[in-house]
Amino acid sequence: MDAVSELLADVWGRGAVFRPTVLRPPWALRMSTGAPLMLATMLRGQAWVVANGRDPVRIAEGDIAVVRGDVPHAVADTPSSARSSAPTWTVTAADYCPGGTGPTRSCGRTMDDTPDDGPVLLSGAFERRGGLSGRLLHALPAVLVTTAEGSAVPSAAAMAEEVTRTRPGQTLVMERLLDLILVSVLREWFVDAPGWCRAMDDPLAGSALRLMHDSPAQPWTVAELAARTGVSRAAFARRFTGLVGEPPMTYLTGWRIALAAELLRDTDLTVDAIARRVGYSGAFALSVAFKRVRGSRPSDHRRFR
Repeated sequence: MDAVSELLADVWGRGAVFRPTVLRPPWALRMSTGAPLMLATMLRGQAWVVANGRDPVRIAEGDIAVVRGDVPHAVADTPSSARSSAPTWTVTAADYCPGGTGPTRSCGRTMDDTPDDGPVLLSGAFERRGGLSGRLLHALPAVLVTTAEGSAVPSAAAMAEEVTRTRPGQTLVMERLLDLILVSVLREWFVDAPGWCRAMDDPLAGSALRLMHDSPAQPWTVAELAARTGVSRAAFARRFTGLVGEPPMTYLTGWRIALAAELLRDTDLTVDAIARRVGYSGAFALSVAFKRVRGSRPSDHRRFR
C-alpha cells in the first residue's frame, strides 16, 4: 500500500451541501466537527478559509481546501465575515449526512430547495475508522488549497448538478466524491511532502517505518530494525537516513512523542500510562523526552489541549 493510500485507509468521509438559503451574504460557517480532516470546495461562487492565526486563503469555484481538524477555522464569503463574533452557523458533526443510500434531502436544513443560483459549498468531514497515523496526518499543512484541474475530480459544474438534485443513492455518491477529491488533493501534495512520507513507498525504509508505527512501545534498535528488513546495520542506517532525512532512532523518538501528544490531547490516560504505551519506562522518562522535543512538559501540553 502506498503512503497516500495508507493515510486514507482508515478514514471515511461524510458530506453536507450548503446552498443559498444558508449562504446569504454576509455568511460565515464556523467549522467545529471534531474530525481529523475537513474539506471544502465551492461548486458555485467563491469563499475564504480563515484559520486562527493564519492569513485568509481564497477558494475560487472548483478550488479544493483541505484543513487539518486541529486548526480552528471558518469558511465565509469574506475574511471579515469569518472573523465575526456571531457566525451564520456553527457546523458540527450533526450537520453531515450519515452513511447510506438515501437521498441527501434527509440531511436536513442544509439541503432545502433553493434557486439554481448563488453560492454552493460542498463540505466533507473525514472521521477516524481505525489507526489513522497521527504523524502522517500532521505532516499535512494546516490549510492545503489546490485546484481540480488535471485531476480525476469531476468539474465543479458536474458535481453541483449531482449533489444539488435529489436522486436515489445520492448520499453514497457524495461520499465517493469526497473520497476522490481528497485522494486527488493528497496526490498533488505528496510530490512535495516530507521525505519520510515518500520513504513509506521504499521497500526497506517503508518496512522499518511501519514496524515503528505499528509497535512504538517495542524497544527498537538500529540493529534489530536492520535485521527485520534484511540488510546490514550500516546499509540500513544509511538508506533510512538518506530517504527520511533523519536517523532511525531520531525518527522513532519523534514518532513516540507525536503519539504521546495525541494521547494527551484525546484521552484521560495518566502520563505514566501514556509513557508505557509509546515506549518509555514511565512518566519521568517521557517528560524528559517530551520537553527535549517539544519544549514543554506533557502536563503543560495537556493543560492547553
